[in-house]
Amino acid sequence: MVSSRLAGDGRPARRRSIRMREAKRIALIAHDNCKDDLLDWARYNRGTLAGHQLFATGTTGEVLGSELDLEITRFFSGPLGGDQQVGAGIAEGRIDFVIFFWDPLEPHPHDVDVKALLRIAVVYNIPIACTRASADFMLSSPLMREEYERLFNDPSDKVRRLTPTGLP
Repeated sequence: MVSSRLAGDGRPARRRSIRMREAKRIALIAHDNCKDDLLDWARYNRGTLAGHQLFATGTTGEVLGSELDLEITRFFSGPLGGDQQVGAGIAEGRIDFVIFFWDPLEPHPHDVDVKALLRIAVVYNIPIACTRASADFMLSSPLMREEYERLFNDPSDKVRRLTPTGLP
């Protein structure tokens, strides 16, 4: 499908889509001072989460897996590359949805990774909940229980346009 939105060089941007199945692939992430809040939220929503494929970074995955008795695929800890692994999963179409409880008022040594993850989620039009309220609204949406065609502008058009010529 082609959109009327321009790619930046006068050509229409190419649109791509990824079908999200009924069982979404959800990444769960929480900074240290937000882990208890995410655990409390996940306990409350355990029944709903059990119907989806769950992923989590480092300690968050360890805590959620043991406390909720759910199968959770674990990535590395966020500062050790876990946020980047989630971002790669988004770009490769292996992650459909992100719940990321983070504290914007607390400095983190891997702030650049957090910003990169948020950027890639927007580029690929991934639903991302960064607060308990947004997670509640998104998880309770009727769209969580059905297939959904996620549309996004193909980022490779812009990458090609911005890449200097002559590079391999």
